[in-house]
Amino acid sequence: MDGRRSLGRRFGWLWAAYAVSALGTSLSFGAFPLIAVLVLHAGPAAVSALAASGLAVGAAVAVPLGPWVEFRRKRPVMVAMDLVRFAALLSVPAAYGLGALTFVQLLAVSVVVAAADITFSAASGAFLKSLVDRDDLLVANGRFEATNWTTIVIGPPLGGAAIGVFGPVTTLLADAVSYLLSALGIRAIGSGEARPEPAGAAKGALLEGWRHILASPVLRPLFFNTVLVNALIMVPVPLLTVLMLGPLGFAPWQYALAFSVPCLGGLLGSRIARPLVTRYGQHRVLITSGVLRACWPLGLAFVGPGTAGLLLVMTVELGVITSCAVFNPVFSTHRLEMTPTDRVVRTLSAWSVTGKLTTAALTALWGLLATLTGTRAAIALAGLLLLATPLLLPRRAAAGPDVSRDDALPSSAGSP
Repeated sequence: MDGRRSLGRRFGWLWAAYAVSALGTSLSFGAFPLIAVLVLHAGPAAVSALAASGLAVGAAVAVPLGPWVEFRRKRPVMVAMDLVRFAALLSVPAAYGLGALTFVQLLAVSVVVAAADITFSAASGAFLKSLVDRDDLLVANGRFEATNWTTIVIGPPLGGAAIGVFGPVTTLLADAVSYLLSALGIRAIGSGEARPEPAGAAKGALLEGWRHILASPVLRPLFFNTVLVNALIMVPVPLLTVLMLGPLGFAPWQYALAFSVPCLGGLLGSRIARPLVTRYGQHRVLITSGVLRACWPLGLAFVGPGTAGLLLVMTVELGVITSCAVFNPVFSTHRLEMTPTDRVVRTLSAWSVTGKLTTAALTALWGLLATLTGTRAAIALAGLLLLATPLLLPRRAAAGPDVSRDDALPSSAGSP
C-alpha cells in the first residue's frame, strides 16, 4: 500500500520530530487557559483576551519573517524556531516554581510561541515540498495528520492526569522538552539543503503571498473558507473551558477526556483520506469534508453537566474531528500543488498570519459577546455562522496545478 511505503530516511527524521513535538503539544492541551483559570483565577473575558492577544501579536511579529525565511535554508530556521519555543515555554514552570508567574508572562510566552509556530509551519511546508516527490505529498501529509490525531488521543488524558498529580504547569514543561527533542530530530536529517537565491526586493515582500492567493480562483475561496472555519471552531474553546471547569463542574481530567477520545475520529479520517481521493477525486472529497466539518459545533451550545454533557461534547467533537481529518491532508496537499516552489513560504506565511489574526480578533470579540449575552449564546452564534461557511468553498475543480521552473525539476535536485 502507498501509505506503508518508505519516503526515505530524511522524511523519517522529519516525521519523528513532528511526532515528538505533537505529543508535547497534546500533553499541554489547553494549558494556557487552564493555568489562567486555576492559578490566576481569570474569567471568560481574560481567558479570551489571552488567546486573542497571543495570536494577534504573534502573527504581527511573524509578518516580516516570511520573506526572510523564503530565501534561507529551511532546516536551520525550523531548528531555531523549536529552540525559541523550548526556551519560552520553559520560563512558565520556572516562574511558577519561584512564585512569580503572572498573566503578563503568560501573554508574552503565548506571543513568542505563536510567532515561532507561524514561522516554523511556513518553513516546514517548503521543506516538505523539496523533500518528497509531488505524488507522495498526500501520503506525507496523511502521515502527519494521523500522527497528530494519535498524539491527541494519548496526550490530553495523560496531561490531565499529570496536572492532577504534579500541578498545573507540568504539561508545559513536557511541551518545552518536546521542542528540544524536535530540534535534535530535524538536525539529524543532515545537511545538503541548497541556499535559495534572492529574487529581488519585490519578490521578497510578504504581499506576494497574499497576491498569489487572491489571484488564484482555486486558492482564493479556500483561503476565505479555511480562515473563517478555523476561527469559528476555535473561538468557543476558551468559553467552553470556562463553562466546563466552572459552572458545569467538570474536573480537568474530564475536560481533557472530552476532547481526546473523539480524536479517534482523526485517526479514521486521516487513514481514509487518500482512498477517498483515489475513488472519488480530490475536489469532491475536499468539498464534502469541508461541508461536514461546519455542521457539528452548534451542538456545543447545549452542553450540560454530568455524563450526558460529557457525551454531547464527545459526539460533537467526533464529528468535527473526523471531517477535519479528511479535509486537512487533502487541502494541505492541494495548496502545495497550487503554489510555485519559490512562493511557498510567503504563501503559507500569509495564510497563517491571516488565520491567526482572524482567530485573535474573533476570539476577543466572542469574549466580549460572552460577557454581554452569556457564554452559551456566544457559542451558539459561532455554530450558526459556521453553517454558512460552505458557501465559500470552490465550486469547480482546479484545471491543473501551478508549475514553476523549480517544480519542473526532480525533487532530489534541491533536496536537503
